[in-house]
Amino acid sequence: MFTGIVKAQGRIERIAPRSGDLRLTVTAAGLPWRDFEVGESIAVNGVCLTAVAFRDDGFDTDVSRETMAVTALSDLTVGSRVNLEPALSLGERLGGHLVSGHVDCVATVRARASDARSVRLEIELPADYKRYVARKGSVCVDGVSLTINAVSNNVFAVNIIPHTAAETIIGAYAVGTKVNIEVDLLARYLERLLTADEAGGIAKEFLREHGYG
Repeated sequence: MFTGIVKAQGRIERIAPRSGDLRLTVTAAGLPWRDFEVGESIAVNGVCLTAVAFRDDGFDTDVSRETMAVTALSDLTVGSRVNLEPALSLGERLGGHLVSGHVDCVATVRARASDARSVRLEIELPADYKRYVARKGSVCVDGVSLTINAVSNNVFAVNIIPHTAAETIIGAYAVGTKVNIEVDLLARYLERLLTADEAGGIAKEFLREHGYG
């Protein structure tokens, strides 16, 4: 599990084909990579990947064809900047929201504008995923936990404060940038409960009676 609080920005140093898959070499300052163990999970732009080797300045990780097909990691090139977050340890502060590192879809930045000292982004989701976003809800964009400020059909808006813009790759987003999206886990589980059979599900009427909608 992760929190959506990026701990470092990294750089793709090498992309090596491996029998149909890829091995990424990632470099990043600011984290004690030698203290980690092979097999640990690291979120790279919000995608949970397994580290297969560590060095003083970073790590190697394998990326399957399936992962490349369903995430925006397929757009990475040598020199690309990436958001990095090691897996959550018990006892750490949960500053963002619980994130699994399992990307739901790839979305597209449709608009970027200044908003005082912040940057306002509008991001377009595939139509099938619009039901998972709600105003003031949480969403994970390339591994960054963000609060949704507005929703219109399948487009949602977020404000990026200067700190987030400086400490993550979001500051470099432009119109057309492809991003990894993980919707809030609570939205997923609520959908499952609402669509379960009558014997074990929660009816919409029950939620309304108790003040939820």
